[in-house]
Amino acid sequence: MSATATKTPPPAAPRVGKPQNRRVRFTPAVVLLVIAAALILVSAVRAVTGANDVTSAGQIAGALSSAVPIGLAGLAGLWSERAGVVNIGLEGMMILGTFFGAWVGWQTNPWLAVLIGVLGGAAGGLVHAIVTVTFGVDHIIAGVAMNILATGVTAYLAKKLFTGGAAAEKGGTPKQSPPMDDIKHFTVPGLSHWLSTIEKHHWFLISDLAGIVGGFVTHISSLTLLAIVLFAGTFFVLWRTSFGLRLRSCGENPVAAESLGVNVYTYKYIAVIISGGLAGLGGVFLAIQTHFYLAGQTGGRGYIGLAAMIFGNWRPGGLAMGAGLFGYADSLQLRNGGPSVHALLLLLAVLLLGMAIWKFLRGARIGAAVALAFAVLLSIWYVTTDTVPDEVVQATPYVATLLVMGLSAQRLRMPKADGVPYRKGEGG
Repeated sequence: MSATATKTPPPAAPRVGKPQNRRVRFTPAVVLLVIAAALILVSAVRAVTGANDVTSAGQIAGALSSAVPIGLAGLAGLWSERAGVVNIGLEGMMILGTFFGAWVGWQTNPWLAVLIGVLGGAAGGLVHAIVTVTFGVDHIIAGVAMNILATGVTAYLAKKLFTGGAAAEKGGTPKQSPPMDDIKHFTVPGLSHWLSTIEKHHWFLISDLAGIVGGFVTHISSLTLLAIVLFAGTFFVLWRTSFGLRLRSCGENPVAAESLGVNVYTYKYIAVIISGGLAGLGGVFLAIQTHFYLAGQTGGRGYIGLAAMIFGNWRPGGLAMGAGLFGYADSLQLRNGGPSVHALLLLLAVLLLGMAIWKFLRGARIGAAVALAFAVLLSIWYVTTDTVPDEVVQATPYVATLLVMGLSAQRLRMPKADGVPYRKGEGG
C-alpha cells in the first residue's frame, strides 16, 4: 500500500443561510394528519362563531352534489390533457350533456338520459379531437369555438324540440325542457339517523364528524356513487395499466412515444372522446338534479372543473380535493350562506396567519408580510360585521377558485407536451 495514498476529503460543512425548500411528501400518514388538523380547526371555528351549518350534514350533502359535476368536468380535462390536448371546450360538452340527457329523460327514464347525455358530450369530444388532433387547430381556439357552438346548437334545438306537441303540454319552453324523473338515491338506514342525533348536540369535534359523515350516507345519488367509481377507475387505468402509460406518454413526449410504436393519434382521440363523455355525464347530472334542462345551467362549471384539475396537479386525488372545496363553497350560497361565509372569514384569517408564520420561517419575508396583512384585514372584517352581503356569498365559489389557483400555482407540473401541436411522423 502506497504511503502517499490519497486521503478521503472531509465531508462538506453544512451551508449556512436560507433553508432549502424541500417539498413535503404527502404520504398517507401526512394526509391523515392534515385532515385531522383541518377538522379540529373547522370545529373550533364552528364552536366560536356558532355557525353550526358549517359542518352540518345538509351542508356536506349539498357540497357533494355541487362537487360531482365540477369533479367530472375536471376528470374530463385530466383525460384530455394527460394525452396532450387542452380541452377548454368542457363547458360546451357539459351543455350538450344537459340538453340531450334532458331531451331523452323527459320522454323515457333517467338512466337512458345518462347514456344519451354521455354520448352527446362524447360527440362534442370527437369534434374537438378532429379539429385539434387531425387538423392541428390551436387547442384554445378550438375549445372556445366548441363552447360557442354548443350554446348555439342547444338554443336552436330547444326552440324546435321543447315548444311544440307533448313537450309544450308538459311545460317545455324555448329555454327549458319538460320535467323528468329523478334518479335513485341511497341512505344508509340506522346510521344516518344516529349521526343526525349526535350532530344536534353540537359537541366539539364529535358532532362535526357526525355531520360530515352523515352528509356522505344520507340521500346519496346513484350518479355520485358512479362518479366515485370513475375517479378510482381513472387512477387505476392511467397509472396502473400499460394503456394508461401509453396515453400519458402522448402527453409527455409524443415523438418518443411514436418511435416506440404508439399510435399517438389513436390515443389522443380516445382520450378526448372519453373527456367529452365525462363532461357530458357532469352535464346530465345537473339536468337530473334539477329535473330539467335549463339554458345556462352549467354556470361555468366546466371552467371551474379545469381549475380543480390544475389545483390537483393533473391527478385524480388532488382533483377530488379541489372539486370538494369548490363544491363546498358553491353549497354555501344555496343554504342562506351569509352567517356561514362570515364564519369562514375567521377560518381563512387563521389559515393565512399560519401561512405567514410558515413563510417567515422559510425566509420568504415578503410572502409572510402579505399573508399577515390579509389575515389582519379578514380579522377586522369578521369582528366589525355580523354577516356578509349576498353578493359576496354568491361570488364565494369563484373567489375560492382564484385563491386556490393563486396559492397552488407554484407547485404545478403539467404534462410537458400539453397543448403542443403534433404531426404524425415526427418520430421518424
